[in-house]
Amino acid sequence: MDHNCADIDSEGRWQNLYLEIRNQSDECPYKVAKYPENRNRNRYRDVSPFDHSRVKLENTDNDYINASLVMMEEAQRSYILTQGPLRDTCGHFWLMIWEQKTKAIVMLNRVIEKGSEKCAQYWPTPEKHDMTFRDTLFKVTLVSEDVKSYYTTRVLELQNITTGEMRQLYHFHYTTWPDFGVPDSPASFLNFLFKVRESGSLGPDHGPAVVHCSAGIGRSGTFSLVDTCLVLMERRKDSTSVDIKKILLDMRRYRMGLIQTADQLRFSYMAVKEGAKCIMGDSSVQKRWKELSREDHEPTSDSPPPGQASNTPSDKTGPWESECQLSTLRMED
Repeated sequence: MDHNCADIDSEGRWQNLYLEIRNQSDECPYKVAKYPENRNRNRYRDVSPFDHSRVKLENTDNDYINASLVMMEEAQRSYILTQGPLRDTCGHFWLMIWEQKTKAIVMLNRVIEKGSEKCAQYWPTPEKHDMTFRDTLFKVTLVSEDVKSYYTTRVLELQNITTGEMRQLYHFHYTTWPDFGVPDSPASFLNFLFKVRESGSLGPDHGPAVVHCSAGIGRSGTFSLVDTCLVLMERRKDSTSVDIKKILLDMRRYRMGLIQTADQLRFSYMAVKEGAKCIMGDSSVQKRWKELSREDHEPTSDSPPPGQASNTPSDKTGPWESECQLSTLRMED
């Protein structure tokens, strides 16, 4: 893979490779997302779950939520990739978490990015210790919060008000991933990914992890792709056996548009290449990632508090809708 990445870099072929993947991706129906009663449940008009892989809510009149179940059988990984909840769909989000028996939420965006609300504040903060969602009858309580320089780890308690049953789950929040870009380095991203992995919440013993950004395709796709590739390397005990392009095309059968830019594609390759060092036995590399990530430093001054909310209305289309209508999905994720 080292040679392959170097060749693509030297020949400037990342954009071409990205376009190849986009052109080779399966087009599947997504009729349910376009039903009139479901339009207001979509954050963006041009990002919809495929009918065959959409998550269906139970015990509710309308089973629709903009979320897709991505199942990677050989890796024994299942992810639910979803949009950042809208203010009116936070209750649906928690209903899905409960019904799918999810142990971890991986959030890769901030609530506010470039002055716009990209996700509703669906979890409680230290200032507001708990939240109740009366439409689906769930209560969420903040148990603990550990703030690092570029990510925050929370433990949340989710209570089903109808039955009284309570469960604890993790909320892993990457707070410095720019909306048009990639993380500062593969080291910081991998340090975060391995923190999530070490919790045990990505494995087959729990329900699928819920991974989201704003649209649930760009940053979410990057996270899921890198994790899946590293799992396959570990299972096969061979770092050269993983065809990243093929795996991404497989994942795109479950949710449209995963990986949204050539830069995100290149970053995914670089992160898999770096992560392979740990998977194949270099025990010192995780310590190096932690040092390079500077996670124990104070958060940077331009990063808002991890739970910052706003009164900015949710945007219903990508910021350049005219381009979306012509050829592509939104690229802000």
